[in-house]
Amino acid sequence: MRDLKKMYHTLQRDSFPETLALTLGDQTIRFTKKTWNIGGEQRGLRYGENPDQPAALYQVAESSFAMDGVAFQQGQHKLVSALTEENLIQSGKHPGKINLTDVDNGINILQYLTAKPAAIILKHNNPCGAAWSADGLYAALSRAFASDRIAAFGGTIVVNRTLDKTCAQFINASYFEVIAAPDYEPEALAELIAKKNLRIIRLPALAELDSMVGTPFLDIKSLVDGGLIIQASFRNRILSADDFLPAEATKDGTTFLARKPSTQEADDLLFAWAVESGVTSNSIIFARDGATVSIGTGEQDRVGCVELTIQKAYTKYADKLAFARHGLSLYELKQKALTDKELAASLTELLARTEADKGGLPGSVLVSDGFFPFRDGVDLAIAQGVTAIAQPGGSIRDFEIIQAVNEAAPQVAMVFTGQRSFKH
Repeated sequence: MRDLKKMYHTLQRDSFPETLALTLGDQTIRFTKKTWNIGGEQRGLRYGENPDQPAALYQVAESSFAMDGVAFQQGQHKLVSALTEENLIQSGKHPGKINLTDVDNGINILQYLTAKPAAIILKHNNPCGAAWSADGLYAALSRAFASDRIAAFGGTIVVNRTLDKTCAQFINASYFEVIAAPDYEPEALAELIAKKNLRIIRLPALAELDSMVGTPFLDIKSLVDGGLIIQASFRNRILSADDFLPAEATKDGTTFLARKPSTQEADDLLFAWAVESGVTSNSIIFARDGATVSIGTGEQDRVGCVELTIQKAYTKYADKLAFARHGLSLYELKQKALTDKELAASLTELLARTEADKGGLPGSVLVSDGFFPFRDGVDLAIAQGVTAIAQPGGSIRDFEIIQAVNEAAPQVAMVFTGQRSFKH
């Protein structure tokens, strides 16, 4: 039997052309394929989503594409597609498609979080933990990690401030595949380079992401029959708390109006809605004090996604307790508790505490990428202690949703975003 591990170390030889052109009516975007000199050999992407899929990365070489008077990305923001050997401080096992698309989605989120030091940890193109903090990058990074210690294993970290030694030591204490930052302090690099398989990327433009907010790109989806669907990329209209709309609806001549969020609630909703732009739909995010508490992704129904996200919060909370007390994951503790009475008693205790603390959800806020078609999802969140909600609005039952938050004791705040944030 062949060694299956070898396929993950295989470099696919792609036969994609060196140049590519996309013609849209009388406008043309020209691209060139990116390769790097790694180990004395010119190499492109390691492979695609799976080891048996050749892949190539292309950079915009020439474009002035505009539509409806709006100029699209023209390669002026030197980010993932513009990576050079200088940016690849350490290539590790050599970057593949998944590594770079994770970094790219981290950038997609961070463009809306430039006001504070922020960190995003991603797995499989979804954030598993995110935080921003006026207390500095380490505070943001450690809180993003604490949001989901389990999923962070083998993940990608993207930050928007220079990485220091304290952050580097924190990163090295766990297993990560990729770290991308605008720059690194020399002491931080000395720490990180010790992990030979870690891909270390320096992207100076990560410190200037506010300059690209609002500039769309062509979002292209290929179909199985070879066809294409092209759309303008999502642009977040909620760039400050003042951009939220009052949650208001009228039914049979009666107007229903929700409580306005407090300053802290609005700041958390602003943060969570920014993270939402990088989460696969249907999705729900719980957040508190500038950090995610739980992120639910890819569910087919809205209430099911709320249920899943609550369940994840409980699991991650219990895992934090288990790790803090025993240095074991929740799953390791459960396994050992089968044959150890003391650990079994400890497990019972921490699970009871998790239930009592409702998975750390009380005091959190919730954002939803789509409106609530029924109040069931909102009622579930309120029962967990959520204090404020942001959602697009526009449901024929908006009045029922507002009734749900107004009936809560204490009353829960709600605002509308006025836009949906689906991502497929």
